[in-house]
Amino acid sequence: MTLLAVERIKLFTTRSPWWCALITLVLTIGFAALIVGNANEAEGVPATVASTQFGYSFGMAVIMVLAALSVTTEYRFGTIRTTFQAVPNRTAALLAKTGVVAALALVIGELSAFGSLGVGMLLKPNADLALNSSADWINVAGVGVIYALAAVIAVAVGTLIRHSAGAIALLMIYALAVESLIRLIPSIGEDIYKWLPFNVADKFITGNGASNMGRSAGEGAPMSTAVLGQGWALAYFAGFALVLLVLAISTAKKRDA
Repeated sequence: MTLLAVERIKLFTTRSPWWCALITLVLTIGFAALIVGNANEAEGVPATVASTQFGYSFGMAVIMVLAALSVTTEYRFGTIRTTFQAVPNRTAALLAKTGVVAALALVIGELSAFGSLGVGMLLKPNADLALNSSADWINVAGVGVIYALAAVIAVAVGTLIRHSAGAIALLMIYALAVESLIRLIPSIGEDIYKWLPFNVADKFITGNGASNMGRSAGEGAPMSTAVLGQGWALAYFAGFALVLLVLAISTAKKRDA
């Protein structure tokens, strides 16, 4: 508990988590207002639960920046040495940091998801935006879970690279561009894409699109081509995050701080 308290204090005494949290909320809720505000059921474009979550992937990108900075900033200013001197068990120290950052990401994710849904209800009080099914609940409440796992991935990448610019660049380029570009590989691109982690994470959020009925796939959270069911998709993404974290901790234990 002491380690968790220390990591919480270190995290919240810097400005970046507060700014990243604010940017995440503004992005996700702002996109919800934009998409739902422009919905028009008479034109065949109704507001749906999924359409309120249109900005979740943009918010996830900011969360990964927050998580990467939580560890790379310590390497930049050398405070990680003090941490490892005070806590010789580097595994415990890094797990505590990861746990605190993931918990914060979970909270921000839930606030952004339900905030987006709330804005949608305010803008379109007559639209069917009630959470009437498990698909609707996962589409909203699942955002925080994915944000938490994305934060674990970002902490792991930050621990491996140790430089803020490099870690953030790698995370952003991969999450926002590389997976989509892999689809362009002739013959095998689509098959590879089905198993890429962030595409699989989208599968957990959207499932078969039940919470987006009545709108095109592009007007809700991005639809996934992953072949796994929602439960297995979550397990796959969590497993990917865990493997990356184990690799990062193993590497951190072997090299100088």
